[in-house]
Parts: sequence; C-alpha cells; structure tokens
Amino acid sequence: MRACVIHGAEDLRLEDRPEPTPGPGEVLLAIRAGGICGSDLHYFFEGRNGDFVVREPLVPGHEVAGEVAAIGPGITRVAPGDRVAVHPGRACGQCRACKEGRGNLCRNVFFLGSASRFPHMQGGFSDFLLVHESQCHPVSPKLPFTIAAFAEPLAVCLHAVSRAGTVLGRTALITGAGPIGLLTLLSLRRAGAAHIAVTDMLDPPLALAASLGADATHNVAADPDSPARAPEGYDLAFECSGNPAALSSSLRHVRPGATVVQVGTLPPGGVTIPGNLVMAKEIDLRGSMRFDTEFSHAVECLDRGLIDVRPLLTGTRPASDAVAAFHLARDRRNHAKVQILFG
Repeated sequence: MRACVIHGAEDLRLEDRPEPTPGPGEVLLAIRAGGICGSDLHYFFEGRNGDFVVREPLVPGHEVAGEVAAIGPGITRVAPGDRVAVHPGRACGQCRACKEGRGNLCRNVFFLGSASRFPHMQGGFSDFLLVHESQCHPVSPKLPFTIAAFAEPLAVCLHAVSRAGTVLGRTALITGAGPIGLLTLLSLRRAGAAHIAVTDMLDPPLALAASLGADATHNVAADPDSPARAPEGYDLAFECSGNPAALSSSLRHVRPGATVVQVGTLPPGGVTIPGNLVMAKEIDLRGSMRFDTEFSHAVECLDRGLIDVRPLLTGTRPASDAVAAFHLARDRRNHAKVQILFG
C-alpha cells in the first residue's frame, strides 16, 4: 500500500508499506479522504509541531474517513463496505483523566499522526489504516468521504465552544480565520451566539468568514485595534491562530469577567502575554485540547446537515500529488481546507 511519509522538513515521500491485517477487535479501513491540518503543515514544513519534533519517519494525517475493507474477530459495530469517520484517538481508560471523563487529556493516548511520543504514532495518510473498532463512527452512504473527514476538526471546535460555558446570546471574538477559526464560527452559530467577530491578517479568509455568517470581520494587519470597536468588550474569545499576539489581543478586547479559550497551538517555548489583564479583569483563560465525546456529535452534525462545511473544502489532490497538496494548504489566500484523496 502507499503511504505519505515525512522524513524531515519538506521531505515527504510516497512509500510502499505492507498492508496490515486486522486482528481481534480491529478494523482495516480503505482510506478515501484525509484533511491536511495545521499540525500536519508544521510537521511537513518545519519537521516539528510545537514541542513535538519528527525523530523518525512519520505518516501524518488524523482527519480521515474511509470504507471498511476487512474486520477482525469479534467486530459487531461495522461491516465491510460501511463508510466511517475515524476518531483519531484511543484513550487508555485507566489513567486519572480517563476516569474523570476527560479522555482528551489521557497521558497514554494513541493519536494518529503525532510525534508527541517515541516511537511516533503513525497517521492515516495511506491507502489502508488499521484502527480499533471504537474509533469507527459509521456515516450514511450518502455522505461524501470528503465531508466525513471534517468530523475531527469540527469536533475540536465543538469542544472549544463547550469549554467556554454558556454561549447562547453572548458576543464572541475569534482570532484566526483558518479552518479551525471558521469551524468555531459555525459551532458558535449553532450554539446560539448573538454576535461573532473574526480577525485575521488576510482579506480572503475574512471574506469566507463573512459568507459563513460572521457579524463583523477585522483585518488586524491593516488596523490592529479594530476589534476594540465592540463598545463593552466581548463576552468570549477563541484564539484559533496559534499567534501570541492574537492571544494578547483577545485579552485586551474582552470585557471584565470574560472567558478566553486558547485553541491554537502556540510556538514552542514560553510566550509573553499581558498577564495583568487576566488578573485585573478576572478573565477566565482556558485551554482546549482536542475533543472527547464531541466527535460523535460532530459526525451527527455532518451526517444530518446541521453544520454545512462544504464552503471550507477548497482543494483536493490525489495521494500521488501529496507534496503539492501541502503547498496548497499553506496558501491561506486561496485555500481553507485541502484534502488528499486515496483509492
């Protein structure tokens, strides 16, 4: 089978690897579509994602959907031919976080396409992928694989919104109009936010945000203080860019007593933020790490058409052209979400 393998910064090779065979409790998937995430871009272009460095060949990809090709003994949840969205994480179920119902914080989690552990956890950008039955979330035959592959990033954003607490009727600021920022916008709309503003440094992503329902957009490259036009400050802020300056901007532009959710991955090492604002304004600064039960809800939203992600899919490339797909995905002026197609 073919697999996209990162050996270092800007060194991705399409390699032939043995096709796995499912054992007890395992499912072999024929991958059909995989979305390129920001973490995948970091691994490809920089050889690292935040503090996680590629130290051995890594197959990236954790936003994948496919078709059940074969099943091992004891499988009851899916059958060959079923379409599934793939939950990329397998929590251990035994650690304190798991027992507290926060599997997304499991210290022993297996997560597709991540260099956070060594040996690395290989991802889903390959013709076939072996997963546990629990990772398979069936979707209806009518749902395109390209849409089912949005379940993972949408789950990230649904979890971020849940971390903010009460959303209904509140005002929100989103910093960063990449795929996560835009999916956070759609998630906030579904949750009943009254007013949503989105910032970015480029006009094309902001135009897409406006078309998806943003009430206001601000190009902070042209006018860094434009979010301050909210007269009393925002009730909520979601930092989705991974830029320390955007986090500082979020803290400045929320009202006293607001909640700020850090969703984006900041650069490795320490960052400087106006911490006195957190104290003086009694801001609740909360992290948002991946997702847990929100994955099932994301699949339902996509399958039932409750959240329409189609405008975000701006490019696809076959696996044979994976390097070009990564370069397209970095072109934020012209692309939101780019996917690699297999099969």
